[in-house]
Amino acid sequence: MGRVIAAGVALGLCAVLSVSPPATADSGGGVDSAGNGRLDLAVTLDDRPIGNATVMIDPAKQIELTVTATNSGGTAVKVRSVRVSGVALALTFFAYDTTAPFEVPAHSRVTRTFVLDMADLSGQAIGLLPSTVELLDAQRGTLGEASTVADIRGSFWSVYGAFGLAMLVLTVLAWLTALLALARHRLPANRWRRGLRFLPAGFGTGLVAVVSLSVLRLVPPEPAIEIPVVLGAAVIAFLLGYLTPHPAPGPDSGETVRLSGDTREFNR
Repeated sequence: MGRVIAAGVALGLCAVLSVSPPATADSGGGVDSAGNGRLDLAVTLDDRPIGNATVMIDPAKQIELTVTATNSGGTAVKVRSVRVSGVALALTFFAYDTTAPFEVPAHSRVTRTFVLDMADLSGQAIGLLPSTVELLDAQRGTLGEASTVADIRGSFWSVYGAFGLAMLVLTVLAWLTALLALARHRLPANRWRRGLRFLPAGFGTGLVAVVSLSVLRLVPPEPAIEIPVVLGAAVIAFLLGYLTPHPAPGPDSGETVRLSGDTREFNR
């Protein structure tokens, strides 16, 4: 059971450590992997700019997404589709692609408005999630993007909510396993191994904290937040295990046991 719990927590840890910094949206004038020019994006959601702001998304309502693409390069850029996605712990919890081809001429600006029906988002995410609006070419390469934090009014039993609940269960089991081993004096005699025994519980605690802060709409799970929280909780748990008392050794098979109320001795 302990190995299964550790494996589940390790999967979440690998997701956190594999987070890479997102590309910025102000990279106009560059060239993407397919050789197309990059676009600068200005995005509004229901007439509210998404830059440096938290935007609310209610799955029960349609949203109006307006994208203004600026081409600072010397060649026209062809856009095939627009994508809206949300990521947490390096996992994509929702992504919506809308095919709407248009072209942005050189040294020009084009504005397009899309009406998105995101009704099934209720079953995919809840709370604060870092989100991205991207323009894609025919090869699904990114031509330009803009980032924001979405406040999603989804269901607690969504994929993201269920992920957090599963991590909570695994973390509780990890702590119970470690503490029971401590109470029964079954922890390894080596301090480092005792610390490693508590490590999965620490990682799980950090992951649960990150997801809980997101679901409660307190702090979005961005890399600058989630990595220190998860690693900090892991270090604390490791130190707790490292500093636990040395397990009391049991009597050897040939040890002489003395009875307190009598002078008799016998060998076990």
